[in-house]
Amino acid sequence: MPDNVTELLLQFSKGNQAAVNDIFPLIYDELKRIANNYLRNERVSHTLQPTALVHEAYLKLIDHTRIDWQNRAHFLGMAATMMRQILIDHARRHRAGKRGGEHENLSLEESIVIVAGEKSMDLIALDDALKELEKFDPTKSRLVELRYFGGLSVEETAEVMGVSEITVKRHWRMAKAWLAEAMNG
Repeated sequence: MPDNVTELLLQFSKGNQAAVNDIFPLIYDELKRIANNYLRNERVSHTLQPTALVHEAYLKLIDHTRIDWQNRAHFLGMAATMMRQILIDHARRHRAGKRGGEHENLSLEESIVIVAGEKSMDLIALDDALKELEKFDPTKSRLVELRYFGGLSVEETAEVMGVSEITVKRHWRMAKAWLAEAMNG
């Protein structure tokens, strides 16, 4: 099945608009897994549900006609990025609605576990810290985005980034340490 997705993505990149209709059913379960990973700790009444997140991200992705899709992993990595941005925008709107509500500082591990409800402010803090990390180490920032926000495995992350699994593990440890320091310092 991954080969079919890759082939369809390549056709779509070359201008075959019909290929996009065949891609969605093949990757829907994987996109839903990523969305569920993002929303796993959200409050029950959260206004953004996994299905809506999948559909919104997918619509934005297929609207990017200038992307030269490489393969299934590349598409999933981009989907993870898109979902992260949608959730960050949602959290920022939620925070703006609350106008200055306080949020407690959490460790990186706590922020990774609690990305929900009233704790959505920590998602924004994590996003801000990731932007700082990206300024001097875009590779580690992208890795955190794929592993944490996208829920990709070490193997999937290595494939998307074109590096070894050992490199992913090493960068993951260093990025978590840096982010923990940035968020608590």
